[in-house]
Amino acid sequence: MTSAPDPTLRSALLDWYDANARALPWRTSPADRAAGARPDPYRVWLSEIMLQQTTVPHATPYFLDFTRRWPTVIDLAAAQDAQVMAAWAGLGYYARARNLLACARAVASQYGGVFPDTEAGLLALPGVGAYTAAAVAAIAFGRPANVVDGNVERVMARLHAVQPPLPAAKPALKTLAGVLVTADRPGDWAQALMDLGATICRPKAPLCERCPIACACAGRIGGEPETFPRRAMKAERPHRRGAAFLALRDGQVGLVRRPPRGLLGGMLALPTSAWERQVPTLEPPFAADWRPSGEVEHVFTHFSLSLTVLKAEAPAGDHGLIWTRLDEAVDGLPSVFLKALRMGLSRLL
Repeated sequence: MTSAPDPTLRSALLDWYDANARALPWRTSPADRAAGARPDPYRVWLSEIMLQQTTVPHATPYFLDFTRRWPTVIDLAAAQDAQVMAAWAGLGYYARARNLLACARAVASQYGGVFPDTEAGLLALPGVGAYTAAAVAAIAFGRPANVVDGNVERVMARLHAVQPPLPAAKPALKTLAGVLVTADRPGDWAQALMDLGATICRPKAPLCERCPIACACAGRIGGEPETFPRRAMKAERPHRRGAAFLALRDGQVGLVRRPPRGLLGGMLALPTSAWERQVPTLEPPFAADWRPSGEVEHVFTHFSLSLTVLKAEAPAGDHGLIWTRLDEAVDGLPSVFLKALRMGLSRLL
């Protein structure tokens, strides 16, 4: 294992990044950074939270919407929970949205709207883990932090032909990445590795002929770069079943607010049965002529779900539901309930 950073490798990758850095709305380009521009820690932090478990194309419109509505961390801290949760709908992992608000409010109330500029200080914020702290410290504040995401793991696994499979190999891959970290351009270095993994050292069909560090890559030299990182066999994802109740009346749909903790916590949703491995017991929110209106499939991190949609015209009364105009509901529902709503609306009563 290398014990000191390879200056030739670092220079080659940084030169490549200077010429090929992706233009991203939260990024300060290497040319602008060289001219003295400094990244906005709020935008860096927000982008890193959004990019967890999703892609740049998917996260970008959400980032643009958030920064338009809440251009500073103080603006976000003052936002209503329901507004932020609705704006987050579609990004998934809704606990991150709750943590996003908690972190913004901590920065606003405890730090006067200024993010801490060290990994340790960032780690003390709600919802900020080791990766996010390292990324913000390096990219926003120029700290020599070891920023390791899935792209960087893939680059390290191929560069060194690491044989143990993921996830067991994660500590070794982080160590290998850390060897290459220096105080010289740490933010650009972190983003260069990410860009290399995203655009060149891709999961499938890596573009080795375009890679600026291909000459040092043990995976390419061995002839099978695509086989790295090795992966352990995944356990089969369990499957659950449930029902969603689509109550309609006068252009409105009856919704509920899910409990603040747990899956999709705090989000508006269609009323549902329990989600169980066997066919669940159906308990509609009120008595009506509930009719089957199709079934939708959805995959969460730890299980997949088949959701039967049952639809009815609601009699008078609120029935303990939050009656919401259909156009407003469409804008704020999590993906699984948006699927169910659209399925139900596509079928006539």
